[in-house]
Amino acid sequence: MSLDKKRHLVHRKSFPLSIVRQCEILQIHRSGIYFKPKHESDLNLHIMRLIDEKFLDCSFYGVPRMTTWLREDMGYFINPKRIERLYKLMGLQTIYPKKNLSKRNQLHKVYPYLLKNLKIVRPNQVWQTDITYIPLNRGFMYMIAIIDVYSRKVLNWSISSTMNVEWCAQVYQDTVE
Repeated sequence: MSLDKKRHLVHRKSFPLSIVRQCEILQIHRSGIYFKPKHESDLNLHIMRLIDEKFLDCSFYGVPRMTTWLREDMGYFINPKRIERLYKLMGLQTIYPKKNLSKRNQLHKVYPYLLKNLKIVRPNQVWQTDITYIPLNRGFMYMIAIIDVYSRKVLNWSISSTMNVEWCAQVYQDTVE
């Protein structure tokens, strides 16, 4: 049973058991019965909209740079801790090149390029696949496409909120059938 359902089972008035005893039986904290969560303020909602618009253009803006932009360009005096909290609330993560990505791991096997001397002269001789992501307001979606190299025709494509092997294999199987 979910926590919200348990909280709704607690009777506050005219019940033979006290609230303390009801919470013990349901194994929930008494403070959760009285707590009323606050919603985001209008200012925070407005700042979140500004962050969202700027982040779509400049996804490499982290908390410090976004704070500077909001302070200097938009005229808001905002603490970086607030921006960091809003980034987490919105599910935003800065996109930037990570450290040492271009260095190859010596332990990984290097596979030969099998199409090196192959002349591609007809459709369905060689297929290729591409996986990319599509940025959205609340995160992003993954897209896979299977393309015929000769005709450059998209044979199949799919969009998913998560990227896993089963999804990629299913798109391939659907293309083959």
